[in-house]
Amino acid sequence: MAGGKAKKEKGKPQQQHMPYQGGISFHKSKGQHILKNPLLVDSIVQKAGVKSTDVILEIGPGTGNLTKKLLEAGKKVIAVEIDPRMVLELQRRFQGTPHSNRLTVIQGDVLKTELPYFDICVANIPYQISSPLTFKLLNHQPAFRAAIIMFQREFAMRLVAQPGDKLYCRLTVNTQLHARVFHLLKVGRNNFRPPPKVDSSVVRIEPRKPRIEVKQKEWDGFLRICFNRKNKTLGSIFRQKSMEMDDDGDDDEMEVEDGEADGVQSEFKDKVLGVLKEGDFEEKRSSKLTLQEFLYLLSLFNKAGIHFS
Repeated sequence: MAGGKAKKEKGKPQQQHMPYQGGISFHKSKGQHILKNPLLVDSIVQKAGVKSTDVILEIGPGTGNLTKKLLEAGKKVIAVEIDPRMVLELQRRFQGTPHSNRLTVIQGDVLKTELPYFDICVANIPYQISSPLTFKLLNHQPAFRAAIIMFQREFAMRLVAQPGDKLYCRLTVNTQLHARVFHLLKVGRNNFRPPPKVDSSVVRIEPRKPRIEVKQKEWDGFLRICFNRKNKTLGSIFRQKSMEMDDDGDDDEMEVEDGEADGVQSEFKDKVLGVLKEGDFEEKRSSKLTLQEFLYLLSLFNKAGIHFS
């Protein structure tokens, strides 16, 4: 189910409800927006490339419109749904049908649920969980073949952005480190009941095989610095930062804060700027660097004994 935000009235928060023809009210505050366009449902399943042998993970199945098509296309569907009313609706809808023994419904919060094995994920999710869910899936082992997910359009365009694009950001690089991401189709808000306030997009996420191995904590710290002001040159970013060094051991571990460097730090700052010059990165901007360039720059820092936290 796609996402949206709830309005609050003065005094006490109130959930917004939208009646469903089968008697279920949708909670906008929980991001409950059901796909109602059957042609769009068919298109999503077709673009997912579901095989007859696939175990499919569906997140936020709602009333089961997409679930039905997935059951027709694959071997088994494991549906994770947080709303007990929707769980009952799914069970009622498929009980006594030829699909019933191929559907497993897990009631719970997908972010807190240990996910079973699956070949492919197809999901129309609450938009407020977009980022944590994306990285939960990318960290899932064993790696699945692909995830086809409906996101808020702006979030989706960040995932597929390329160097130089306005929406290219730390989220982009972090995601593309772990996966190849493709935009499949734009979805207007009128394809949902009730309609969300924003347009949506469907993207395909394919985990990289083999994975690009990095120390995730260091990688996050490194990108956080680089994208602090992504349109400034890297030389300018590091010159305007004061650097905190953890000098335990032979290597330097770096944290940075805004401010001027004092004399004690100047030698270390010169070392950092020297690495940028060596790799011809001093005049380059994070907003235009490729994933491979970020990986190469981090390797140069590490080679010089500089690490990030």
